[in-house]
Amino acid sequence: MTERIFRYLREQQPETPCLVIDLDMVEHNFRRMRELLPAAHIFYAMKANPAAPILTRLAGLGSRFDTASRGEIEIAMATGVSADRISFGNTIKKERDIAWAYQQGVRLFAFDSEAELQKLARVAPGARVFCRVLVDCGGAEWPLSRKFGCSPEMAKDLLRKAKAQGLDAYGVSFHVGSQQTDLEQWDKALGQISQMFFALVEEGVDVRMVNLGGGFPAQYRAEVRGIEAYCEAVTRALVRHFGNRMPEVIIEPGRSMVGDAGVLQTEVVLISRKSANDRKRWVYLDVGKFGGLAETMDESIKYRLRTPRDGTRTGPVIVAGPTCDSADILYEKTDYRLPLSLKVGDRIDILSTGAYTTTYSSVAFNGFQPLKSVCI
Repeated sequence: MTERIFRYLREQQPETPCLVIDLDMVEHNFRRMRELLPAAHIFYAMKANPAAPILTRLAGLGSRFDTASRGEIEIAMATGVSADRISFGNTIKKERDIAWAYQQGVRLFAFDSEAELQKLARVAPGARVFCRVLVDCGGAEWPLSRKFGCSPEMAKDLLRKAKAQGLDAYGVSFHVGSQQTDLEQWDKALGQISQMFFALVEEGVDVRMVNLGGGFPAQYRAEVRGIEAYCEAVTRALVRHFGNRMPEVIIEPGRSMVGDAGVLQTEVVLISRKSANDRKRWVYLDVGKFGGLAETMDESIKYRLRTPRDGTRTGPVIVAGPTCDSADILYEKTDYRLPLSLKVGDRIDILSTGAYTTTYSSVAFNGFQPLKSVCI
């Protein structure tokens, strides 16, 4: 938690649940990544947190933006971002949305199938396109499934067809999984990518860009290497596999840009036990899976919790949300321990919650309002 967030929470005492984002931390994270990977074009992954103040701050720093929908493009452009700084990076798009984006001036599109390629050829003539390749996501705390990407051989064939149909076969992309903890995954992926890349170049297909996607981490319960180690691993892998034939490079950080810049403050609603001999207390918060903490699904993302009674004796707990849905349990299998002196009404700070919280919050499940957010 930054000093600015700590001071805001202490002085303002916002109604909970409330997410507070420190924009100076977002700026620090952007500047640091640009310093460590100076040759890469940074496309902030808006899906992590599309709050207008975040986009405005990043746009002023020169960021570009990775978008997943017409709605995200509209949000970006409403903050003054020009279309030439936007990538339509979702591989699953309605044809009319592609046409609309093209009319707005967007010229960079992702795809991973022949059917998506045909849409682009029809309504986005001459656009730069990049094909997403399916790679291993081992080591990621929030793995990406086989929903996205195709085999390297299929990607080669699709890029050949893209060129034949008048599109600019700009390059390839991949994603090693969100909150990746294995730094060698970029090396493995780039080993595959470079082979298909050079094969296409030799055939006369003018591929010249590699999109490394995201995967850079925030700080949750498990210790992770610093961003310096990640950028060093990426640079080492690029040099190893491309040498002096270095392509243009794009990265799409989201979690690493805003995750640690946010703190979600919540209130304890109830503390109970299921039987007189139950060793574990149930601690119910006023925020849960449907209020923005969807990444606790399968207890994948394990947030750090801070209470006003830290430093006193603790006991094991099950942490759950407030809704009338039995799936709304955050942590039951993971060993979480909270102070035995914890009381109803106490406020708990959930750290590193700046990414994938407001965007995962439901509209009004059980009548609970969407997660409030403040940028300072």
